[in-house]
Formats: sequence, structure tokens, C-alpha cells
Amino acid sequence: MRLEHEFTVPVPVAQAWQALLDVERVAPCFPGATLTRFDGDELAGTVTVKLGPMQLTYRGTAQIQQRDEAARRVVVAASGKESRGTGTAKATVTGTLTARGEATGVRVVTDLAITGRPAQLGRGVVEEVGHKLVGRFAEALAAELARDPQPDPPAQPAEAVDLLGVAAVPVLRRVLVPAAAVVAVALAVLTVRRRRQRRRQRRRQRI
Repeated sequence: MRLEHEFTVPVPVAQAWQALLDVERVAPCFPGATLTRFDGDELAGTVTVKLGPMQLTYRGTAQIQQRDEAARRVVVAASGKESRGTGTAKATVTGTLTARGEATGVRVVTDLAITGRPAQLGRGVVEEVGHKLVGRFAEALAAELARDPQPDPPAQPAEAVDLLGVAAVPVLRRVLVPAAAVVAVALAVLTVRRRRQRRRQRRRQRI
């Protein structure tokens, strides 16, 4: 599955590029993510999500495969597995920066493959979830880049992201649209039956 997102951060492109390479600073901006190890181009961490009452934690690793300073492009390959399940997630993420005056345009292309319970939500819901999560990430990243870096506080577990909460609108749309169609058909059938009954009653009255 291919997901594409674009957003803007309020700093010049050179500053945004340096921040993008500062994994320890950027990783906590992603909802539900906690960085546990960073060593050069390799890192490890967890991502915690919720599916209603269920909470899933993915443990995985990622590697920076490419840094192209001239093109302002970075490519990261990541993979993870549910800590208490068989679900997996793999992604190749390409981030490209473009100067927009004193701001920076960020384009993120993600090639994603998931298995397990989140995959059961369906492609449309996963895409909608992806857009909303990247939107939250963009807001957090913009806020982080707008402030002066401070000494790192003690690492705290990231709050789990409720995927059903994030995807409430598309999920309801998928459920309500078919339901509305069923109700409409049922009403049409009832209307036809009532008309036929009225016609029969009129015929009997005439006789």
C-alpha cells in the first residue's frame, strides 16, 4: 500500500534538514512511538496503538538507507512485530524537503505492508488513519521545530493511539452507508406493499 502526504513546517529548509536527521528529536513527534535505541543509522523502538479495548504494541527496528543532502531526501526502512501477537508491519518511508521561503515543504511517501488485526480495517480505513496520524505528526513536528532545543527529559512511554478513534469517521461511513441503503430498500418494499394492500381494499369495497 502506498501512502502520500505533504505538510509544511515553519523553519528554513537547512534547519529542517538538520532536524530531520536528528532521530532522537523527531521520533517522539510520531503518535504512539517511543525510541529505545539509536546507533548511527540504526534505531529500535516501539509503537503502541489501540483497537477499541485492545492495545497492541509493535517492537521493531529501522535503518536509514539513504541520506541525500543535495536533494534533501532521506529514506528509512522499518519493520516491526506485535509483542503479543502474529501481526507485522513493514514500511519504506521517503521524506523529501523543499524550500518555501522561510518555511519548508515536507513530502512523505510510505510503502506500507501490514498483517494482523489492523489490516482487517481495510485499505480505505488504513489510508484515512495514515492521513490523520501524519497530520498529528506534522503538528507535533512543527511545534518541536519552532522551539529551541532543550536538554532531553527522561524518556516516557508514548501514549497509545486509538486507531478506531482516529478512524471513527471512515469506519462509521463504511457502516452507515450500507445500512442506509438497506433501510432505503426496506422502506421502498414496505411502501409498495402498502399501496398494493390499499388497492385490494378499494377493489373489495367496490365489489
